[in-house]
Amino acid sequence: MSSSRREFLTIVGTTVAGLTLVGRNLVHPESTPSAPPQPKVKPDGEAVLRDLLEGNARFVEGQLTGPRRKPEDFSSLAEGQYPEAVIVSCADSRVPPEILFDQGVGDLFVVRIAGNVVAGTGDVVKGSIEYAVAELSVPLIMVLGHSNCGAVKTAIKHIDAHDALPGAINGLVNLIKPAVTAVQGKEGDKLDNAIRANVEADVEQLKTLEPIVAKAVSQGKVKVVGATYDLQSGRVTVIA
Repeated sequence: MSSSRREFLTIVGTTVAGLTLVGRNLVHPESTPSAPPQPKVKPDGEAVLRDLLEGNARFVEGQLTGPRRKPEDFSSLAEGQYPEAVIVSCADSRVPPEILFDQGVGDLFVVRIAGNVVAGTGDVVKGSIEYAVAELSVPLIMVLGHSNCGAVKTAIKHIDAHDALPGAINGLVNLIKPAVTAVQGKEGDKLDNAIRANVEADVEQLKTLEPIVAKAVSQGKVKVVGATYDLQSGRVTVIA
């Protein structure tokens, strides 16, 4: 074999080996890190609200789709989150927002506190809501009360008894008492009226919450609504 032919075959062999190595590297899982998820193009607050109520209708009918709840759905969001709504709900174990709205991981930014109160809660609750608006561009905030709320029931009981509760429970219940007082003497069920008044007060508090939420509301970037969840039927009803 001539030296020129040997040189030619050597070059070809080296090139093929190099291409093979490159090809392997292109498909090697350690060499191709997954790209972080891209931000969703969020619909407006009205559209998000419709989506949540449609999800709740599926929940009521027992036709849950159970979206985005597999391990791979969690891992794909490891680099970022793009929720479409803030839900300020009661910490009650019977009120899981993701389930009753038939939503998946990453869809809802949930702030839970007994009695779903906003006024008087300070930086912890208000700051969480403001973060979702300012940093995550969430277009909808929903305050979600529920039937037979124990926190509201306790506020009614201890207003009537003129006594105090132990520890920080007393401070929490005191935040709900203004809603109870507002419906004193009103026709209808006292507990239901107070639950509704509590939600309505929170909605008004958020609409005027400076400097972040109030500005976003005035600019039409954020919609704030109040709703109640019926523990018996599973239905969510918008009330404010």
